[in-house]
Amino acid sequence: MTKNVKERVAGVFNEVAAAMETGQFGQKKKIGLTLLDSEHGVDELKKAAQLAENKYNDLEVDLIGCEGDKCSCLADAHSIMDQKLENEELDAAVTLHYNFPLGVSTVGRVITPGQGKEMLIATTTGTTATDRVPAMLKNTIYGIAAAKALGIEKPTVGILNVEGARLVEKNLQKLKVNGYQFEFATSVRADGGSVMRGNDLLLGTPDIMVTDTLTGNMLMKVFSSFNTGGQYEAVGYGYGPGVGEDYDKLIGIISRASGAPVIANALKFMAEVAQGNLLELTKTELKAAKKAGLNDLIAELKAKNSAVKEEKVKKPEKKVTDEEISGIDILEIEAAKESLWQQDIYAETGMGCTGPVILIAEADEAEAREKLQKAGFIE
Repeated sequence: MTKNVKERVAGVFNEVAAAMETGQFGQKKKIGLTLLDSEHGVDELKKAAQLAENKYNDLEVDLIGCEGDKCSCLADAHSIMDQKLENEELDAAVTLHYNFPLGVSTVGRVITPGQGKEMLIATTTGTTATDRVPAMLKNTIYGIAAAKALGIEKPTVGILNVEGARLVEKNLQKLKVNGYQFEFATSVRADGGSVMRGNDLLLGTPDIMVTDTLTGNMLMKVFSSFNTGGQYEAVGYGYGPGVGEDYDKLIGIISRASGAPVIANALKFMAEVAQGNLLELTKTELKAAKKAGLNDLIAELKAKNSAVKEEKVKKPEKKVTDEEISGIDILEIEAAKESLWQQDIYAETGMGCTGPVILIAEADEAEAREKLQKAGFIE
């Protein structure tokens, strides 16, 4: 037996022995970590890398930004990181202040305080789309892809009660009817439904909490640092991998305030989605959603938003409004009211306990509901 063959055989036996000892079979994922621009300094990032390698047996960390890399700024580190990803020297990377292209946003991962449950927040940085509702629809798809990459076969989806939530719910229901397979979560509140409240955030009711990116970013900061006063992110997995159509890199985001525990978990998060083949799953989920009419729904939403009314709607004679009609999104509430005015039905808008409502006279309620349903404002 030649020396090279002996070395290879010895290497295989060593890998098997290590796998039996650690329970980790297969090659480790190599995750890059840039070392610049943290508010806590380079040592905190190095500490995170060491913590990740000690805690998790399925990854090794490549530090980018040391003297050997000749990095004078984060942009230089990003260039090295991008090159290593393109050359397949890295399976994924973790960094901060990375400029994703339009259409790409990150799916964050938190540990909720109510029961210590993990929950994905879709999304937390980047820009999925310039319009809120289409963006949140795509955020749902991205969240589902990320959840499946983590091994959650049938993730549940909840929609945070922000502007656009009801429209997102309505259009997701259409996707579901048209064949896109996913499961809605049910709120813990007495009235249930897939639109989530603050209680659901704290309890981690859904596997995936869908929201707009700015709200998601704020939530990440609150979940990660509510015990530390906000200057040190101590809990969670960071802001997550950038996900988008035709996006071909696995880059996870942390912030300047992220501490070693969060960064170590972010490295683990990226190793997991690399192992779970997030890039391919994103393509698969988008293909299924498009087959169910995603692009048509987005086109309809954009056309509706850009439509300009040519005639002014005349306000009917005022009546006492003693009944409420709920389930209409805040972005459509004025249009719903004016659609009733066009039918000579007096209506006002208001805010109920669970969101915006149409206020209507008791005598007009049945007819108003019928008209709103016919116009597509309520189910």
